[in-house]
Amino acid sequence: MWTKYLLSALSVVALTATCGELQAQSVEWSTYNGDLAAQKFSPLKQITPQNVGNLAVAWRTHTGDVSSGGPPPAGMHNRPPASGPQADLPPTVWSATPLFVNDTVYLGTPFYRIFALEPDTGKVKWSYDTNAVLEALTQPDLKNRGVAYWQADAPDTSQACQKRIYIGTMDAKLHSVDADTGKPCADFGKGGVVDINQWNVENAKWPLSILQPPTVYKDFLFVGWAGKDWADAVDPPGTVFALDARTGALRWTFHALNPADAAKSGTANVWASMAVDRDRNLLFLPVSSPSPNFFGGNRLDAISLGTSVTALDVDTGKVVWSRQLVHHDIWDLDTNSAPTLIDIQKDGATIPALVQTSKQGFLYVLNRETGEPVYPIEERPFPASTVPGEKAAPTQPYVPLPKAVVGDKWPGVFGLADIVSFGYCSRTAATLRDEGRFTPPSLEGSLVYPGTIGGIEWGGGAVDPSTGTFVVNYSSAVQIYKLIPRADYDKAATAGGLETGGFFPMTGAPYGVQLTTFLNPLGMPCWKPPYGSIAAYDLKTGKQLWDVPFGQVQQYGFYMPESWGSITLGGPVITASGLIFIGASMDSMVRALDLATGKVLWKSLVAAPAVALPAVYEYKGKQYVVFAAGGNSILTPKVSDEIIAFALPN
Repeated sequence: MWTKYLLSALSVVALTATCGELQAQSVEWSTYNGDLAAQKFSPLKQITPQNVGNLAVAWRTHTGDVSSGGPPPAGMHNRPPASGPQADLPPTVWSATPLFVNDTVYLGTPFYRIFALEPDTGKVKWSYDTNAVLEALTQPDLKNRGVAYWQADAPDTSQACQKRIYIGTMDAKLHSVDADTGKPCADFGKGGVVDINQWNVENAKWPLSILQPPTVYKDFLFVGWAGKDWADAVDPPGTVFALDARTGALRWTFHALNPADAAKSGTANVWASMAVDRDRNLLFLPVSSPSPNFFGGNRLDAISLGTSVTALDVDTGKVVWSRQLVHHDIWDLDTNSAPTLIDIQKDGATIPALVQTSKQGFLYVLNRETGEPVYPIEERPFPASTVPGEKAAPTQPYVPLPKAVVGDKWPGVFGLADIVSFGYCSRTAATLRDEGRFTPPSLEGSLVYPGTIGGIEWGGGAVDPSTGTFVVNYSSAVQIYKLIPRADYDKAATAGGLETGGFFPMTGAPYGVQLTTFLNPLGMPCWKPPYGSIAAYDLKTGKQLWDVPFGQVQQYGFYMPESWGSITLGGPVITASGLIFIGASMDSMVRALDLATGKVLWKSLVAAPAVALPAVYEYKGKQYVVFAAGGNSILTPKVSDEIIAFALPN
């Protein structure tokens, strides 16, 4: 049974509702998702729907670790890229959720530094520099999603590194430092650093970038990695490494591909966060799609763990169960967030469940012991591929309940965008293959909805465990996938005709691909709004409670109507007082919403879109909500290095 939160007027003591385990919890935010169950829930009630309108900035800090692309600033503290002192820095993407633990706010930056801040002032206690090379080795931008925390069961204050902070780098280094001092933990790897790339032994075309912080449980670090998408047909095969939290020694390795598939494909990696069921000793992996992402003729045999949610035994790494969410994925529909673990009261029984969100817009509600559906999942037929050498899966898993956040058909041509572009949108749509959900990529170009940036992204959802109310933000985005025969692609590339326009080679496959978002020449979406929304569900019944447009499109200095919503990146957090806190939108606003209705109760402009989860914590009797306002080029070119905290006035 889920624990009940006991509140008094003098203090707040929470009992974590992590799969039924009673565990004393201070009002911390100790992991990327708040807790290992990825509930993104805080038991705090000081900020309420009635007083949230009084929230004000408590403190703000700038790290200095930001780039919009271009020469490094004069006197920059960090080293220049390896290619030379005059080389430009790539832009930064800052998707880092701050942690509050050990009476300290910790965060990682896109320059791969760790900052330790005072929780009530934002003053820097210490910082640590990994001295990582600032080059976009696998990603188009410098990127960081935060840090992880571990402490010994009974910390010995006479010894260093009884509490540790970990940060990864794009060049595949994992660093461990003392959480109190920021000094490297000498017993971890070599001088405090483990080179993850030492295990990159097959198709090693690029480093195994550690952009998502490891998941920490007991004395394990579970490390996934990010790679370079859409460039090659054959890539490093997907792996997750379990390391000793103290020494960095390898304890076990999970392989998503069998040897035959690994030799001709790759990825199916875990680049997002993970979840842990403490009671059942299970680790849950969101596994991405195999390579090449938009053509599967080289991998027609079933890759059963690709685009799946997979449960492993924590101690051994052995697969306990796996549920594939997309068969023969040729749309890059990566499983992209940790599943949310919750016990559901349904039909008089308590079901140990998880909710896996997806780019498809489906909410897969599964029994976390077995992987079996809590609400039925149907195998439905979908269109065949017309591309020579390809064979789309004849059926795909379809979730009728809970209702998908996006429909089976795209919203249709937006009249305003069509008129101002003199019919461009409708003319283009008429040339595209469009057979609804799971329309395969084609040679003429396919209208794909939701596309790889659509549906639910890496923020995932949040749940109130006392009511079973699940909240998720999502994007409605239409994209065009067009395969280009290899000879034609290579000829155009040689002539220099593919430098812009969303072209990706998929070298080694018989096709390259052009992937574009369906915009008119003025940059307006060709499909009807809303472009982004937020919705709530009752997990006891699977019914949708409400669904409203969220955020605002900001273009040319103007805000578009609120009814249009905004493409969003980043996720929500729920508090026990009935509030949702979220950034995520391209308008650089952070907001508080009423959990009961989705109504915006408060908002504040920050320096750039806050594309990560906020952290919610209490320190010295005051509740804080903290956002990293770093930006992401998918939303807008605006980037920042601002970490900003809000609280009620004294």
